[in-house]
Amino acid sequence: MSSRLGSTSGSFSFNFTPPSFQRTRWADFILPSTLQLSPLLELLLDPVDCVETTGRLQLGLQEALVNAVRHGNSGDPKKCLRVRRILTPQWMIWQIQDEGEGVPSHARLGELPECIEANQGRGLFLIHQCFDDVRWSRRGNRVQLACRRPDARVSTLSGADSQDLSIPV
Repeated sequence: MSSRLGSTSGSFSFNFTPPSFQRTRWADFILPSTLQLSPLLELLLDPVDCVETTGRLQLGLQEALVNAVRHGNSGDPKKCLRVRRILTPQWMIWQIQDEGEGVPSHARLGELPECIEANQGRGLFLIHQCFDDVRWSRRGNRVQLACRRPDARVSTLSGADSQDLSIPV
């Protein structure tokens, strides 16, 4: 059967990107749990175009990745890390997920430990200092780190900036 528009048999493809996602770019990385992070950090920071911001973000990402490897995955190279980089016109966002039990909710605040020489706690404090927005999944094994772009005019991170059903915040 045919019509003015052509044959009704076959497949139809429709490519529509909602306006809020038209300038959103993202990349997924799945890698073994290792402390050899330099190549990954370079990939994750590649789109950062502000020299003043790069060092701060590198420190924060390195702390988050080291925490995921050491504490989340207990240094087990058989376990994996999932990292997603999301770039929007207003935000640069990284989501880091490990296979562990998660950071306890009381430890997620990123406060400096009372004893600065303590074996734990400084990394989460540094992470909170390096990013404009830090959010945790309920379980605590996934952290979302966001940095406002220097020329962005938005003051808060909206759900549309990081919304993805496969990795909810």
